Amino acid sequence: MKIAITSMGADLDAQVDPRFGRAQYFIIIDPDTMEFEAIENQGNEAAHGAGIQSGQLMSSRGVQAVITGSVGPNAHQTLSAAGIEMYQSAGGTVAQTIDDYKSAKLKPISEIGPAHRGMGGGGGRGRGLGPGR
Repeated sequence: MKIAITSMGADLDAQVDPRFGRAQYFIIIDPDTMEFEAIENQGNEAAHGAGIQSGQLMSSRGVQAVITGSVGPNAHQTLSAAGIEMYQSAGGTVAQTIDDYKSAKLKPISEIGPAHRGMGGGGGRGRGLGPGR
């Protein structure tokens, strides 16, 4: 079985990222063997569609369950359509979360999280409106 955990880093000591579509990394792991692969989330800065892209990535990698903080409506629909189970992380490290999963301490995600509309509300990235602009 393969599970994916949203992560802020590329190893098992990294903190769980509470976001799904905009997570920094996905740790795809076999909880029985503890063999894992860290995948940097290329869609985390997408203007839109990050949840759908992330859900499609999980499906293409053969993931059967996702563990994260929350899942937005588009990601929820994508994961559900692929038959991927969703569990809510209690926080902590990826390693702790795997232990919680193995001990059946995680709750299924029953509520759809908020939709995120891109990265921030600003019109640009890093360009201030100084004098003369």
